[in-house]
Amino acid sequence: MRKLSFLILVGLAVVTMSLTLSRPSPHGSDFKLNCMLCHNSTSWEVNQKTIIFNHNTTAFPLKGQHRETRCKQCHPTLVFSEAKTECSDCHTDFHNQSVRLNCSRCHTPDSWLVTNVTQIHRQSRFPLAGPHATANCFSCHKSGSLLNFEPLGVECYDCHKANYVSTTNPNHTTADFSTNCQECHKITAFDWGAGGFNHNFFPLTLGHANVECAKCHPNGSFHISKDCYSCHKPNYDATTSPNHAGCNFLTNCSQCHTTNPGWQPALYDHNTTPFPLTGAHTTVTCNKCHPNGCPGTPSTCLGCHLPNYNATTNPNHPNCNISQNCASCHTTNPGWQPATFDHSTTGYMLSGTHTTLTCNKCHPNGCSGTPVTCVGCHQNDYNQTSNPNHAAAQFPTDCATCHSQSSWTPATFNHDGLYFNIYSGKHQGHWNTCADCHPNTSDYSVFTCITCHTQSETNNSHDGVSGYSYNSDACYSCHQHVKEGITHPKKH
Repeated sequence: MRKLSFLILVGLAVVTMSLTLSRPSPHGSDFKLNCMLCHNSTSWEVNQKTIIFNHNTTAFPLKGQHRETRCKQCHPTLVFSEAKTECSDCHTDFHNQSVRLNCSRCHTPDSWLVTNVTQIHRQSRFPLAGPHATANCFSCHKSGSLLNFEPLGVECYDCHKANYVSTTNPNHTTADFSTNCQECHKITAFDWGAGGFNHNFFPLTLGHANVECAKCHPNGSFHISKDCYSCHKPNYDATTSPNHAGCNFLTNCSQCHTTNPGWQPALYDHNTTPFPLTGAHTTVTCNKCHPNGCPGTPSTCLGCHLPNYNATTNPNHPNCNISQNCASCHTTNPGWQPATFDHSTTGYMLSGTHTTLTCNKCHPNGCSGTPVTCVGCHQNDYNQTSNPNHAAAQFPTDCATCHSQSSWTPATFNHDGLYFNIYSGKHQGHWNTCADCHPNTSDYSVFTCITCHTQSETNNSHDGVSGYSYNSDACYSCHQHVKEGITHPKKH
């Protein structure tokens, strides 16, 4: 009986194994993996802790919460080749197709919670900037609480039409303002007011920066000209330095002015007129030359500087009849200096020390009657000179015979040509000063031979000469050439 029971059990086991081996695999007929990668001999149940199959070798690596998910949740049929890899294949679209089905754009396997909305939004049609980056999602996505993020317009007006219509200062609708809000407002600003107002269509700089809107837009009128003159005509008309209206200045203010407060500095290109400004003229105020406006303003130097011409005494311009063409001597340098006057045009060429003299030195009373000879100016020098005494010696008053214009010394006196040789012949080298031969410096016509020629010398040289006597008068009786300046001595 026992043997029969054992045989029956063995038979049943064989039948059961046979039936099992003949049954197809639940994972599909093309499944090739080794069962031991997931199962063990104890049970067909898969133990998540003992499984050695590496899901990362498949087309769908397990990350985040997928690592803890039971296999049947993703593989309900156990035919692994039928598994899908798209999120929407397993997960219900709670957004009702209001966003694309690529869940990974916002979600990760770690959590369904979205923590980087701003970064995600940067990849959309409307990157979040300024106050939009901190705004509540539901303020723009009205159905967001239902997870329905329907497409929205990306123009400011799409969301802010109510703000546009309700604004009264200024009244956008009445003024027919553009609905392109960014023409005036900054998307990064946190308010609609002046701090966030974009005035780039007419940049507000310097003097314009702190002007109240109503100053340029009275009565709420915002359709105004961008031309300076349209607002600043009263300034143009009231300006007197220079008189803009009187000078017929252009009304294009920006040609001379910037938006600096007070219109300063003003840059007027005077070179565009027939009278370019140079030198001292560049620092003169406009009213100095244009006290009564611009018409009739002289363009010649004398037109403005006749008082300077008449008042000048060094030299006296009117008395000297100096040309009234100031530019012939002066430039626009301050103080009229340096002045260049071509003295050669007067018939008296200046050279030497004469070139360094002031005009009044030779023209103390003006130019009329000014002498052109040396002695005309230097008579006192001639009279007061004592070494030698020019007047006593009756030197010629033609100073140029001995002196030059460079200096009074050295002076060259032609003694050999006028009298007898002292620079050549026997007298050469036997005297040092004029007084050696002319002891009376008050009268150079008086001179004596015996001052130099001793008595013993002359006695020996005149031995046997009839009528010889050692005195000057006796010398002249025979040596008349000395007295008369003859170069050859009289025969004895």
